Amino acid sequence: MMPALFIGHGSPMMAIEDNDCGRFLSSYGAKLGRPKAIVIFTAHWETDVLTISSTEGPYDTIYDFGGFPRELFEKTYPAPGSAALAEDIGRRLSEQGIPVQYDHKRGLDHGSWVVLSRLFPEADIPVVQVSVQPFHPAEYQYRVGEALRGIGEEDVLLIGSGATVHNFQQMRWGGGEPEQWAIDFDDWLVDHMTKRDLEALFHYDTQAPNGRLAVPRPEHFVPLYIAYGSGDPQRKPEIIHRSYEMGSLSYLCIKFE
Repeated sequence: MMPALFIGHGSPMMAIEDNDCGRFLSSYGAKLGRPKAIVIFTAHWETDVLTISSTEGPYDTIYDFGGFPRELFEKTYPAPGSAALAEDIGRRLSEQGIPVQYDHKRGLDHGSWVVLSRLFPEADIPVVQVSVQPFHPAEYQYRVGEALRGIGEEDVLLIGSGATVHNFQQMRWGGGEPEQWAIDFDDWLVDHMTKRDLEALFHYDTQAPNGRLAVPRPEHFVPLYIAYGSGDPQRKPEIIHRSYEMGSLSYLCIKFE
């Protein structure tokens, strides 16, 4: 039995630096055990139609960033794919009225491989990468997760990879203590998820404190609702890690069983 996870993936430097979240993921992956396969929704792959990677792999490693040390560009994560699992994911989504398409060439972007390289550094577990559609409302994102509810019973780990607070204009590049407005937004999210106040959560942009400041554009935010929707509604979410960098970049990580 595997849970669903939301992972705040932060900076790609987490793949080679020992920041708080990176250390946590390394220890958590060892504790979690070995899933049969992984399905990961990444904030760094946006498509009009929900798109599922269908390949046997190994995946190429995509360096969808610039201005980082050479060491980061030498890091690879050649995990295998799983066309059979991709087809199963597509079937589950299609049965709930969610259109899908398949991609047979795309590699793993840093929203996927940075997180996975810390959780499962051997890169030997089959991975199916799925895109996000940030132009759809929060209720739709939750429904995507609902369509995959129960997949953890088949020992498939579902991950939503993004960030709850992700606003480059508000980051303090010199570091320092976390901004209170970012903490308040995360507190509100956790509280309303715990209470399963879906009506408020679906309108986080107007109801949460600093909602539009924390989420100026929702591509990093929607993987949270996908992971949340896939969890058991009778079980409370569990914060498994919480830290911040550059004042407001949130590494909040949540488990949904």
